Amino acid sequence: MDLVGLFVGLRRLARRAGPLVVVAMLAVGVLLDAIEPSEGLFGTLATMIAVLVVARAWRRTQAVDHPRLRDVEVGGLVVLGALAVAVHSDRLLSGPTHPLVYVAVGLVSAFAHPLATVLVVAATLGLEALLQEVAFGGLVVSEIGTHAAFMGAIAATNLMSLRLEIARLRKASRTELSAERDRIREEARNYRLLRPVADDEPEGGREDERLFRSVVEEIQLSVLFALRLLRECLDAHTAILLWVNERGSHLRVSELVSDAEDHELCDGPFSAGDGIVGAVLSQRAPVSLTDLKPSHHLPYYADACPVQAVCGVPVFERGQLRGVLIVDRREAHPFRPEEEELCEQAARFAARAIENERVFVQLERTRVEQSKLYRAAERLGAAISEQEVVEAGVSSASDIAAVDFAAFTSFEPKDESHQIRAVRGDAKARLEGRRFASNTGLVTMALRNRHPLPYRGEYDPSHQLVFARDLSAPEMPSLLVLPLVVHDEPLGTLVLGSKRPQAFDDAARSLLDVLASHLAVSLSNARMVRRLEEQATTDGLTGLLNKRAMLEMAEQKLSAARRFGRPLSVLVCDIDHFKRVNDTYGHDVGDVVIKALGQVHHREKRTTDAVARFGGEEFVTICEQTDAEGALLLAERIREEFKRTTFHANGEEVHCTCSVGVATFPGVGKSWDELFKAADEALYASKRGGRDRATIWEPRLREHGAA
Repeated sequence: MDLVGLFVGLRRLARRAGPLVVVAMLAVGVLLDAIEPSEGLFGTLATMIAVLVVARAWRRTQAVDHPRLRDVEVGGLVVLGALAVAVHSDRLLSGPTHPLVYVAVGLVSAFAHPLATVLVVAATLGLEALLQEVAFGGLVVSEIGTHAAFMGAIAATNLMSLRLEIARLRKASRTELSAERDRIREEARNYRLLRPVADDEPEGGREDERLFRSVVEEIQLSVLFALRLLRECLDAHTAILLWVNERGSHLRVSELVSDAEDHELCDGPFSAGDGIVGAVLSQRAPVSLTDLKPSHHLPYYADACPVQAVCGVPVFERGQLRGVLIVDRREAHPFRPEEEELCEQAARFAARAIENERVFVQLERTRVEQSKLYRAAERLGAAISEQEVVEAGVSSASDIAAVDFAAFTSFEPKDESHQIRAVRGDAKARLEGRRFASNTGLVTMALRNRHPLPYRGEYDPSHQLVFARDLSAPEMPSLLVLPLVVHDEPLGTLVLGSKRPQAFDDAARSLLDVLASHLAVSLSNARMVRRLEEQATTDGLTGLLNKRAMLEMAEQKLSAARRFGRPLSVLVCDIDHFKRVNDTYGHDVGDVVIKALGQVHHREKRTTDAVARFGGEEFVTICEQTDAEGALLLAERIREEFKRTTFHANGEEVHCTCSVGVATFPGVGKSWDELFKAADEALYASKRGGRDRATIWEPRLREHGAA
């Protein structure tokens, strides 16, 4: 495997460095041509360099791996070609064709990575120094220094100018994109596709720009179709739809068709009380004027009024006045009632087109929200453990809102306390695992009132407490505490924070509230699964492993001991005269005694040891990497500790003892059955020897049989 890896590495190195080796070989050819000029050699070099420049430059445009290495390769070929021409033509490095090298360096610096340019310039200067030393009578440091200064100046100038131009183009592009985005959002707000926003809301928000761009364009196409049709039918000069802004103070051009030149029209916005616009808005009815003079003011014309008749009709949406549609004509022909009715139909068509797109936006939003909830349900459905449920809930919340901080708290109804079980983001080390009592904080109040807090998700750390006074949450402008409740049983809370103001708007809070319901159900199911698993593997009285779980673990630990050749010891413990305890004091006291012995085992065992209640009053302990002497020490500690335990029954003190048998792998056999049987035999040897003692299994015990 090492030889294969070495071969693959050498092959990869050859593939990457091969082109640079070719450039170096061509440089040797240039050096040979300088020492002994040859037209044949020069022609071959020139042809090879030209072909390689074209081929490698094309390869550079197609490749995505190692771009700097390919920049060095192509740049080296370009500069080498220029140097070859200068050396062959002038027979020195300061002739009339040497500036071609500077041109090549400038070309390389304009397109290559700066680090690649530095390497190419350094290699060029090194080759020039070698040419002077070998072919042109000795190294001239001043000449090389001059060339270095020129190459550095040209490369730096090109690099700076190129970077400045790129920065200028990027800035212009960002400005243009920002202006277009603002225009689209302004259009969307005017058409009531977007909710009104606060002045301090961050640019971009959470809305889908592509959705609103397509919707606005669809509205404009529909309105443009209606205006063109209206203009052709009425032989009009201009047909224009003016739409009221969200504040109702101004109107702006939604769309227009006109025979007028662009410089003759105004873009607006126009005052809501301006001319015919104000008349239509105030009367809420069509207004027609004729015999207009050039001095008459129509707000959408920049110069003298070019028309003699005009008709304006209001545009209504569900009874609300939203805009004005205006049609004018050059001739002084008044608009007939049927023509006014046609204008009103066009206005209704435009309003209906806008309403249809608004419904489409609402449906698209609903689809997106449902897809988010569907993905959240999938994640929560796949989560089994409590930790997986919390991770799925936080990930789903991050899809719905910009979440920078998340915490999950669990609630303990017995003592009315909370524990911060998981934290993502800042303050993880400071908060995770901490407990706090119920108080007047947001976590306690949200769980108590079964309602998300604070109001609208706006968090003020100077007046609001999240967890407890000594457990402060990170200061963020947006924070939401979601209660997790199932069948009116409080489970805990999900705390979400964002560095963005107003991150939890109405739509986000509604989705997060639904998510919290799903999360609470999944959390309840995860806890139920955990309890079922515990019941399947845990003894209900002592909390230790049960017999089935111990047998599964015993096979695993014994297999590991065989594989690694390590000792493994088994302790079998039994309460002495336990039937007498039950008969004398009752089974309730007997259960207390069994539970106490289980607690002694739990306290005395190591972390790697496994303890189980095997049935009745019998306990089994498996100790990894423990020989017989070490196991005997553990058995003695258990025996002594249990012997010192005092029980109370019927007004008197009761003391009990236990006996222990110890067997160690591999001395007693290779299987679990053999190991357990030997420990059981040692236990009965302890019983026969007078009880209240621990015995290590020996072969002679098998001869006596079980007591």
